[in-house]
Amino acid sequence: MSSTMNDDELKFQKSKFSAYDRLSCENSPMNMSPWNQSCNLNAINDDDDDDDNATKNNHKICLIGSLVREEGHIYSLATKNDLLYTGSDSKNIRVWKDMKEFSAFKSNSGLVKAIIISGDKIFTGHQDGKVRVWKVQPNNPSNFKPAGTLPTFFDIFKASIRPSNYFMSAKHNKASIWIKHWDAISCLSMDHNHGLLYSASWDRTFKVWRADSSKCLESVKAHEDAVNSVVASADGVVYTGSADGTVKIWQREFTPKTIRHVLVQTLWNQECAVTALAVNRSGSVVYCGSSDGVVNFWDKEKKNWTHGGVLKGHKLAVLCLESAGNLVFSGSADKNICVWRKEGRVHTCLSMLTGHNGPVKCLAVQQDKESTRSDQKWVLYSGSLDKSVKVWSVSEMAPIMHNGDVQ
Repeated sequence: MSSTMNDDELKFQKSKFSAYDRLSCENSPMNMSPWNQSCNLNAINDDDDDDDNATKNNHKICLIGSLVREEGHIYSLATKNDLLYTGSDSKNIRVWKDMKEFSAFKSNSGLVKAIIISGDKIFTGHQDGKVRVWKVQPNNPSNFKPAGTLPTFFDIFKASIRPSNYFMSAKHNKASIWIKHWDAISCLSMDHNHGLLYSASWDRTFKVWRADSSKCLESVKAHEDAVNSVVASADGVVYTGSADGTVKIWQREFTPKTIRHVLVQTLWNQECAVTALAVNRSGSVVYCGSSDGVVNFWDKEKKNWTHGGVLKGHKLAVLCLESAGNLVFSGSADKNICVWRKEGRVHTCLSMLTGHNGPVKCLAVQQDKESTRSDQKWVLYSGSLDKSVKVWSVSEMAPIMHNGDVQ
């Protein structure tokens, strides 16, 4: 900004669009977003004199379409290759391909609160406290068969005959077996390098399972209230967030016969419930969404974590977070999704995505097939309690939007 700018020009620039508005997204109501209409991803102007418009069309954020099946609120999403898995309170897990229904399978009980995929297995976490396992049939990729429940009946039987495997359940005031969740599964995470599945629950614990054998390796009493999020990173660190307002970091340690997780740091302790966590791919930044609508983040410097700042873009609770490349996505009970771009230590709100008619409960993201090194593109899926899934195309090179205009 020129030092010779007069006062009237300065007032106009500030009223038009301030740097604070860009970074916090606080002044971003629903009418900020132009994404209520579908767009043609290939609609690039071929006119040689319109190169700027072509670039804007290519580097953009837009709604591709919606998947709607009026059968239940969407609670969970997962993607692998060209398939999208959706879980709802109808107890159905539906599989989508190319925006069309590809297959479906149904659990016996419990709404589907979490889905994660490992190889040819699909793990689903349910309201009834069980983790169910499904397997893709090799001769028919659209056929999914039940392959068991965690813990297995045999493991429950073995544990039940040893008194040392029992503890007193605070909720039910009766003895329970440690290998079994006694309240709803809230989320699942996977360490693919070591084949470890993590399940977190409202029973205040997270449990560690061997994915190939379905064996429960450890149960950790992690928090004083419901565990709402668990994230396992590739470097052996596990993050948990709870309704007790804390974010905790656990270090995984292997012993000759077993595995254990040791608490190394409590990042956050607040009055508001922690509702969602996300960690970037390198494990250098952790994001925490809260019931007050705020996203806090921490940067890792060597072995220490420092609070990096606050992302303010929502009016109600943040219900889900995802990280991909230099982008962070936050979904909220206010029905909106904020798209943040990380540049150094600064996070800029690129856009607020609107269109859902209910709280945004879950997000999933995968790399777009048209992505290049110079322009990373992502396909974002958002699941809502309005019973729909919306599909978005997001470019990391997208210009900042304000009131539908490129700045």
